[in-house]
Amino acid sequence: MDSTKLKAKMTTKAQELTAPAPLPFDTGFVPVEAEYIALNNNALSVIRENLKNQPMSLDLFDVVKSPSGGSTVFAVPGLSGDEPETELTGIILDYTTPRAYWDTPDPVEGTPPVCLSQNSIISHDGKACATCPYNDFGSKDGESNAKACKESVLLFLLRPHNVLPLLVRVPVTSKARFLKYTARLAGALTPLNGVVTRITLEKATSKGGKPFALFKFEVDSILDRQEADRARAYAQQFMEIVNAADMVPELGEAS
Repeated sequence: MDSTKLKAKMTTKAQELTAPAPLPFDTGFVPVEAEYIALNNNALSVIRENLKNQPMSLDLFDVVKSPSGGSTVFAVPGLSGDEPETELTGIILDYTTPRAYWDTPDPVEGTPPVCLSQNSIISHDGKACATCPYNDFGSKDGESNAKACKESVLLFLLRPHNVLPLLVRVPVTSKARFLKYTARLAGALTPLNGVVTRITLEKATSKGGKPFALFKFEVDSILDRQEADRARAYAQQFMEIVNAADMVPELGEAS
């Protein structure tokens, strides 16, 4: 072997010895240090400082709703307006299961509900949601199987390269799907904020023949233990400064 080839071989070997170990993608773990900047700096301190320790209200979040007409494309708020996306991927920091009731079939936009609950269990005035007549199927108008009290799930989805989570509003038609997803994670002893979740939409048709979209939840990847701990800590601290008082279903959404 001539000196040129020997030198090239030695250089290649040296690079192999000093190169970082390959990332364990084959095991399902994903490094999030570069993408999820909120977990690696003073994001919470900046948020608290900018808000002057005021609670975060719903109005401060970008919100993604279920599209109408059976569309399988999300409209995600961006700097230049809504941007179409076929999937949402990120860490679900936490979620709430609010519900609300308006005593008129066509309330004016912005009208506060007559009754609301943050957990779909106990109303704001201490009544059990399970025994409420407005929780009965068919109580909305007597003609459909819908409930008069509007339910939904609100996900705080932390996306790559973002500090504030995106608020994803899951309609009641997909509520059971989401809860089953969380149960499957629990069955595997995996916290919800210990994985990167991928959310997509599937076309469906109601009994009345109207098209709508069903949410689909899947594990995109699993965080390693250190990043999962950071995600859990960030989620707990972030939710402490969130004001969930107005996290109720909005007018006009499917129920």
